[in-house]
Amino acid sequence: MSNTLTATGIEQAARRIDPVVRHTALEENQRLSALLGNRTLLKREDSQVCRSYKVRGAFNLIASLTDDERRRGVVCASAGNHGQGVAFACSRLGIRGRVFVPSTTPRQKRERIAALGGDVVELVVVGSTYDEASAAAQWESERDGAVYVHPFDDVRTMEGQGTVAREILRQADGPVDTLVVPVGGGGLISGIAVWMREHSPHTRLIGAEPAGAASMTAALKHGGPVALDRIDSFVDGAAVGKIGAHAFPVVADLVDEVVTVDEGAVCTEMLDLYQTDGIIAEPAGALASAAARQLLPDAAPGTTVCVVSGGNNDVSRYAEVEKRSLVHVGLRHYFLVTFPQQPGALRHFLDGVLDKGEDIVAFEYVKKNNRETGPALVGIELERPEDLDSLLRRMQDSPLSIERISPGSPLFSFLL
Repeated sequence: MSNTLTATGIEQAARRIDPVVRHTALEENQRLSALLGNRTLLKREDSQVCRSYKVRGAFNLIASLTDDERRRGVVCASAGNHGQGVAFACSRLGIRGRVFVPSTTPRQKRERIAALGGDVVELVVVGSTYDEASAAAQWESERDGAVYVHPFDDVRTMEGQGTVAREILRQADGPVDTLVVPVGGGGLISGIAVWMREHSPHTRLIGAEPAGAASMTAALKHGGPVALDRIDSFVDGAAVGKIGAHAFPVVADLVDEVVTVDEGAVCTEMLDLYQTDGIIAEPAGALASAAARQLLPDAAPGTTVCVVSGGNNDVSRYAEVEKRSLVHVGLRHYFLVTFPQQPGALRHFLDGVLDKGEDIVAFEYVKKNNRETGPALVGIELERPEDLDSLLRRMQDSPLSIERISPGSPLFSFLL
């Protein structure tokens, strides 16, 4: 196995996986084209086998194993999508495998891993983060000799994932001026960068990672991969605490820019993809197009391509997605209101503080400090973001003690 990621290796990977993966659509998105003021295309890996690009890297690695390695079986760690790719490859190639996932992996992804793997794949739930699941999977590999199938930090995985770029250039009817790619561990953007720099060197490459798990940004500042102290696992498909050692030098040398995207912005884009475009994208799948919207003032002319990396989203998550989006766009706000325990206190808040179009969407007494007062958590939804200033003035003029819970504060994190 070569430890060097090359365009030749990506070409070989394409021939290896072509019989089993889909050549997903590259299609214009009218909503994003209008927003960005240029032609914007989506690479629809959400419609890929297993509904994610991850199957490309997983199948390429497993299909390239020796007979002895196949007999020993494989093991992997995953936030969900890579595990589905491994399960699919094991089932197609008749190789036994174990997939370790953290407890935060959505149920929909766990069920798909079990269904795809059938009798040859065992699902193991361990830890609360991808990194904990990865440590358990690597220990298991060392214990019994199973081949560890890395989701991003293995050249064979990266070569398989790089075939996305090969397809994009074959499908595009003209130059690709900007390509926006989601970043988790760095495998996808590394493979894409190597192919694009050889076959489309003028293309501006932008990586997009979640603000709550900005491991590539940290690595670029540090000069090498560094473990984050904590991560927000909401964008589960890209919530990696430390980027890959193979990926870092490729990204540092070949990628023009890496940006972070607030999880609320990702949620807003998820809702727009679903409600306007009819696309079910998981949080990581909406990262690239959310980043493109964020870069709106600096949008380059020409054609922009955003990779929709996956569509494995549990429908039960949309309630949280909507809440995060409303907070992000400034329509939902939370307060601690201390009510005197006397008749008419709540009525004063409703009539004297709230105005037309301002709705209470959450109300919960926290506890009673004493017999005279009781603090309550109150969520308020506005019609327009600019209405907040007026609401805050009325709160300041009220005899009630009202404290705003600021987004980003430790207390606010418990609300989402």
